[in-house]
Amino acid sequence: MKEQRTMEGLAARRIALKVIRKVTEDGAYAALALDAELKGCGLGNSDRRLVSRLVYDTLDHLIYLDWALAQVMAKPDTDIKLINILRLGACQILLEDRIPESAATNLCVQLCTELGMPGLKGVCNGILRNLIRKKEELVMPDAEKEPDKAASIRYSVPEWIWKRLKADYGEEAESILSYRNLEDGWTLRPNLTRLDDAEFEKLLGKKIWKKEKTELPHAWKITGAMDISRDADYLAGNYSIQSGGSMLACLAMGVKRGQQILDCCAAPGGKTCYLAELMGGTGRIQAWDIHEHRVALIEAQARRLGLENIRPMVRDACRLREDLTGTMDAVLLDAPCSGLGFMAQKPDLKLRVTEESVKELTELQERLLDTVSAYVKPGGTLVYSTCSILKDENEHRAERFLERHPEFEKAALPMSVPEKYRSRYSMGLQLLEHRDGLEGFYLIRMRRKDD
Repeated sequence: MKEQRTMEGLAARRIALKVIRKVTEDGAYAALALDAELKGCGLGNSDRRLVSRLVYDTLDHLIYLDWALAQVMAKPDTDIKLINILRLGACQILLEDRIPESAATNLCVQLCTELGMPGLKGVCNGILRNLIRKKEELVMPDAEKEPDKAASIRYSVPEWIWKRLKADYGEEAESILSYRNLEDGWTLRPNLTRLDDAEFEKLLGKKIWKKEKTELPHAWKITGAMDISRDADYLAGNYSIQSGGSMLACLAMGVKRGQQILDCCAAPGGKTCYLAELMGGTGRIQAWDIHEHRVALIEAQARRLGLENIRPMVRDACRLREDLTGTMDAVLLDAPCSGLGFMAQKPDLKLRVTEESVKELTELQERLLDTVSAYVKPGGTLVYSTCSILKDENEHRAERFLERHPEFEKAALPMSVPEKYRSRYSMGLQLLEHRDGLEGFYLIRMRRKDD
């Protein structure tokens, strides 16, 4: 009986470790790996929540945890399997106040056996018990002598990201990196071809979820739902799940009924479908993506929502289509980006993105802008957006584009965008989660001058 109590929670730690290993050893995305492992795992809701918390807390604080462990280890260990067990244990010892330290240690020792490392059980036990004894004595880098290193450890973020944000935002960088969104929920909007806002609110009233109207048109924040994608009204196409920044990019397009629209990097299709609904099912939207399996996602979305004015296509947006030059009323380029605007929700992003990858992305963003802008007809609209908070990917790209293309000019946001956001619009609109309550997102609306 005593052994059974000692091993309570082992299944949850086993799954959490598996996800952490997939992310740090195989480069998997945390959200996808976690969903795959939780599907059919047999755990109850409280254990499923524990798995999610351990995975995200460990990944979010990975740099800090490694720093702490280095202070209680006699020498650095190179066995990545043991390192990940120690990270999981350190997360529970240093960050979780509801988990007994001895239980965290014992379960990690058991995980050593399960991973075929019984010879390292003593090492694991010794390091974690040393951490328990010395956790009040851990030393952070001197903030005066090594300010960047100290900030990197304090916010558990690579030093280069800290330096970039400090250069871009000054003191606000600390608010950006210290923000954590502890609310669990989704933003929903009605399928505008079937329901208006009043009808959608009535539909939401029949659900057990908590709901709150947001400042965005058509958008409600929902909490208390376990798996919203299995809800009958979602499956029937009565509403969509869409982030606030993504909705604002669509509103910035200012589309009208009957127009010809191009969504260049459209998968999985959320923006495409919202645009199609804003146009009342009229006109035509070409929805491109370079990958066939992602175009299938757009097709599935359009089919679920019953939208017939969408044309999903496999297209490389970097390659100019001469036949489309000057034919589009509006073009949306939601460009490939670092995704660092979602850092608070997807902490594995900051471990995955590098300075080199950002440089490659900015070069791709420029090529895409230069190419797809050719499709905008005189007087037409070009909206550029990313889910990044780095100015190199955002306003710096827009500035360079306008310098290279004097036939375009910055345009005002339409009145459908709430005044709160229009008032912050300068060289584009930069959303910051700690300030705006929406994920980090950037957009700018530009206009091709009349001939």
